[in-house]
Amino acid sequence: MNGLLDIDQLRTFVAIAETGSFTRAAEVVHKTQSAVSMQMRRLEERLERPIFAREGRASKLTEDGERLLDYARRIVKLNTEALASFADPELSGGVRLGVPDDYADRYLPEIMARFSRVYPGAELTVFCEPSHDLMIRLDNNDIDLAIVTSCEGERASEVFRQERLLWVTSSRHAVHGETPLPLALGRPTCNWRIVAIDSLDRIRRAHRLLFSSGNAGAISAAVLAGLAVSVLPTSGLRPGMRVLTPADGFPELPPCRIGLLRTPHERSPLAEALAGHIVSSLDNLSQAHDTAAE
Repeated sequence: MNGLLDIDQLRTFVAIAETGSFTRAAEVVHKTQSAVSMQMRRLEERLERPIFAREGRASKLTEDGERLLDYARRIVKLNTEALASFADPELSGGVRLGVPDDYADRYLPEIMARFSRVYPGAELTVFCEPSHDLMIRLDNNDIDLAIVTSCEGERASEVFRQERLLWVTSSRHAVHGETPLPLALGRPTCNWRIVAIDSLDRIRRAHRLLFSSGNAGAISAAVLAGLAVSVLPTSGLRPGMRVLTPADGFPELPPCRIGLLRTPHERSPLAEALAGHIVSSLDNLSQAHDTAAE
C-alpha cells in the first residue's frame, strides 16, 4: 500500500468516532453529510478495508477502524501542533474565548500563558458562562471559540479531553447518608445536573435539590461545608472533598467529555491559532492512546 493518508479525512474520521454518527460529525467539521460520506469512502479505498460497520443510525468502528483511530488522533494532533508552532508570531488583534466557570480556574492559566508567550500582541477576552449559553453566543457571533462540556443532545463538539465524573461530598461530614439526599448542582441546563438526577432516579434514591448555581466555586463551597453532595470531574476535586463510590451506594457516572466549538461565522487566523493552543494544552485522549501503545 503506497501513498499518504489525508489529514482532513482523518480529522473527519475522528469526529465520526467521537460523535457516533456521520450527521453529527458533519457539524463538527463544518461539511455536508454527503461530503463526509465521500471522504470516508475515499479513506476506506486508501486503506483497502472497511472501517465502519453500520448499526441502525449509529456508525460503529470495525476492528480496523479502532486500530486506525489511535493513529488518526495522533496525526491530527501533531498537525495542529505543527501549524501552531509556525503561525505568524506577529498576529495581533482580539480573540474571544468562552469557557464554563467549572473549567476556568483549572484550564485558563496554562492556555493564557502559552498563547500570550507566542502572540504578545493579541488581546484575549474571556467569557465565563455555562456551555449552553456559550453555544448561543457562538451563534450570535459574540465569541470565536468555546470550550464546552460535550452535550450530545445539543451540539457535537471536537472532543479533545475526557475525565471521570465523580460524586463528591465533604470528608468531614456525613451528608451523603441523609434521606432524601441533599444535592448542590448547576443550573437546569447543566449536563452534569441532568446526569446526576437521572442516575439517582434509576436507583430510586430519594433526593432533593438544596442548592443550585452556575458558579463552580459556590457549588464546591456547599459541598465543603457539608451541606450537600455534588458531581465534579476529576480535575475539579479540592482538598477536603471525598469521592463517593458504588460501595457508598452511588452509581457510576458516564465520563465527562470536553470539546471545542468554533464560530459558524468567519474565522480569524488568531482564533485558529488559539484553537491549536487549546487542544495541544489540554488534550489527554492522544496521550492516553500513546501510553496504551507503550
